Amino acid sequence: MSYPILQKYLARLSDATSAASSIWLDHEGKAQGRFFNCTMSSAFQPIRQLDGGSVLAYEGLARSVSAQDQGLSLWKLLDHAASDDESIELDRLCRMLHAINFFRQADSAPNAKADLYLNVHDRLLSAVSSNHGHAFRRILDALELPLERVVLQLPAATPQQGWLLNYVSDNYRRNGFRFAVNVQSARDGKGVLDRLRPDVFKLDARELQDVAGLTELLQRCAGSDVAVVFKRLETPQHQAALRELSAAAGVSLLVQGYLLDEPRSVLLGEPARRAA
Repeated sequence: MSYPILQKYLARLSDATSAASSIWLDHEGKAQGRFFNCTMSSAFQPIRQLDGGSVLAYEGLARSVSAQDQGLSLWKLLDHAASDDESIELDRLCRMLHAINFFRQADSAPNAKADLYLNVHDRLLSAVSSNHGHAFRRILDALELPLERVVLQLPAATPQQGWLLNYVSDNYRRNGFRFAVNVQSARDGKGVLDRLRPDVFKLDARELQDVAGLTELLQRCAGSDVAVVFKRLETPQHQAALRELSAAAGVSLLVQGYLLDEPRSVLLGEPARRAA
């Protein structure tokens, strides 16, 4: 591990799970945390090049602890948290867990320079009063972890939330983060591209009907040096459609989904399991 401060921090963590412990290490060295009565840890799903299958990033996902490494998603806990303060607490706990579990093994991963994508729940957009990203930056700085390898994923916004997305993304950029924006269509993406200039767009691989609009968006993104990730890639048919879209637009694409990889606690890098 080339992060000595993180290594020292991990050495200090106890494997005890007392009520006073918010983060600890299990017997395999994985960081776990507690939110109310739920124990959680991290799973990582690769983000790959469509052509070639190389891993360029991993998305961190909160999971309940499971001996089979198949824990349930805990992201919906944020939907049911009793207060904004508890939502913020859970969101920050998840980000810290993912950062620890990612960078403690990043050097030994197949792509040692891969990025870490972390979700920002839509409730957090309005729950944090000011300076989004500052608290998380302080954690990364304290552990001397590379902020430039972290991409914060913003949720799709309604038209009424446009101003809020502008404000939050500007805060993240001022704190040194790159950010991705989820968009629901090519039309939405073109509006966001001009307004926010994100580093990454994420679109749904199951929504490819607007070929002309997507082709234009991809070409504009390539001209603006904005990466495009198609998430939820689940069928060979969608994979074939994405390859046709990539060829039509003349740009390379990134993909993520269960067709290729299930989320795991270990940073996997072997070739996609069912790539056609």
